[in-house]
Amino acid sequence: MPKAKAKIEKGNISVHTENILPIIKKWLYSDRDIFLRELVSNAHDAIAKLQHLTLTREFEGERDYKITVKLDTEKKTLTISDNGIGMTADEVKKYINQVAFSGAEEFAKKYEGGDQKSQLIGHFGLGFYSAFMVADKVEIVTLSYKESSEAVKWSSTGTTEFEISTTEKAEGGTDIILHLTEDSSDFNSEYQIRETLKKYCSFIPVPITFNDAQVNEQKPIWVSSPTSLKDQDYLDFYKYLFPFSDEPLFWIHINIDFPINLSGILYFPKLKHQFDSSQKHIKLYCNKVYVSDNCQDLIPEFLTVLQGVIDAPDIPLNVSRSFLQNDPNVRKLAEHIQKKVADKLKELHKKDRAKFEQNWEEINPFVKFGAISNDKFYEQAKDFLIFKSTEDYYTTIEDYLERNKEKHEKKIFYISDEIAQSSYLELFKKEGLEAIFLNSVIDSHFIQHLEMKHAGVQFQRIDSDVSEHLVDKDKTEIVDAKTNKTASQTIEEVFKKNLTLEGLTVKVESLKSEELAGMIVLSEQMRRLKEMSAMYQQGNNGMDLMKEHTLVVNANSKVAKLIKTKAEILPEGEDVKMLCEHIYDLAMLSQGLLENTKMPIFVERSTKILGMVK
Repeated sequence: MPKAKAKIEKGNISVHTENILPIIKKWLYSDRDIFLRELVSNAHDAIAKLQHLTLTREFEGERDYKITVKLDTEKKTLTISDNGIGMTADEVKKYINQVAFSGAEEFAKKYEGGDQKSQLIGHFGLGFYSAFMVADKVEIVTLSYKESSEAVKWSSTGTTEFEISTTEKAEGGTDIILHLTEDSSDFNSEYQIRETLKKYCSFIPVPITFNDAQVNEQKPIWVSSPTSLKDQDYLDFYKYLFPFSDEPLFWIHINIDFPINLSGILYFPKLKHQFDSSQKHIKLYCNKVYVSDNCQDLIPEFLTVLQGVIDAPDIPLNVSRSFLQNDPNVRKLAEHIQKKVADKLKELHKKDRAKFEQNWEEINPFVKFGAISNDKFYEQAKDFLIFKSTEDYYTTIEDYLERNKEKHEKKIFYISDEIAQSSYLELFKKEGLEAIFLNSVIDSHFIQHLEMKHAGVQFQRIDSDVSEHLVDKDKTEIVDAKTNKTASQTIEEVFKKNLTLEGLTVKVESLKSEELAGMIVLSEQMRRLKEMSAMYQQGNNGMDLMKEHTLVVNANSKVAKLIKTKAEILPEGEDVKMLCEHIYDLAMLSQGLLENTKMPIFVERSTKILGMVK
């Protein structure tokens, strides 16, 4: 029996936007690979529709559902095939010539008014006509699931003209054949197609094969119930997403349906070096199809360190970022993620304190930033805010205050630089005083926030003043009959005479320790103001802090006593001036405040002093 001659029909699509495809090509040139996402998503939709008809028994056939992608590099054709619901000729005219084209037309109108490329989230919904971003001719060969249906072939070269005819097709479903343009040669590459499929379609729940190899074997575990997953499942999934990263510190599994439908898994990574907040670590999906990594508006700013996936089918993806930022549902979503993180940290702090403390050094800057910038998060986090103590354990503010209320009520001593403040730290330890470490960049701001939250509590760096606990209160000084002065008064007078630096104040105290000759003290409030000011002045080396500082001379030290003796014998002696200057420079050096330009003088003076030793 002779083969029936194909019925051919030609026509034109009625549109209101002229040059629709050039507009799309212009604005989405750098994102051309989304054509494959759109076409594979359509293929999955076609399969999902047929699966639904199977459940309702409107279709009783059996199919091994799959999506097949094939590239013929010689013919320069790319074919995306599915064995889903298929289309009749009338459905092709409706969905391709009318619905799909009007969707593309609406998409293009978003770009006619100006440059919004960088403002749209995801470029979703362009659909079938995205094929013309890389092809100068597109063919559709489709066969409906309906009985007695004829296969249909549709073709167009990207103009408003199309051609439709009957054809032959063995299996139900749809083939989309793209004839790649010369300037789309980068997609005439197996590597490029495979990587694009992995990027966008790794979690589509239907097998996708490219040139006979499956590309989506990883399951989207975020759709599973947390109770059905083990720790290793989460770790394996993280390794799939970020193959070159160390194991994460912890993770949270999100699954909510109000105010918007959203699921996902977010990981707190192990940070090897300073975190770059400009990098994008969270992948946004829509119904398991990758959309974008431009989703920072969904996450509180202080949690931009998080990595993972968010699947948000209800979030509008072709709106401006400003709209997204003002969407109340998106704000609620950010609050929910914030609460989930706080709940997870609270759980770790309570159930696994050792692990929590181990991770604290890496996570504390982000927790502190969140506490400063968000009052709700502070209230959620205040119970697990901990600080490393000089007693070699971690403590909360409340526990520290309770332990030390007899020694110094409502005062918290802290260390910002263990090396620079080592001499002060030794004095504190000898006297049984406790301090906490506040040595991250954000701590200067965090201290003020804590003082605001704890009424009457004062934070004091250990080198900002001489604690009364370090001073020998029991020592009584005798007034010299000749000079009518105590030893401390004489020492102070000698130092003031020989150290005439602008902004320097000399103070003499009888410290309990005899080992330390002198130390530099910087006013707590003045130092804080200048440190915060210096943060906004590039090139400031911090020496402005020294415009107002105090040298505390220890009257009990052997050097101070030696200076007093020498000054009494020869008040104008060069040795006295040299020793005063040396004590000052040693105190500066111990805190890392001695300028490099003064080091040669310091070394030369040290040599002279050593020469005085007999």
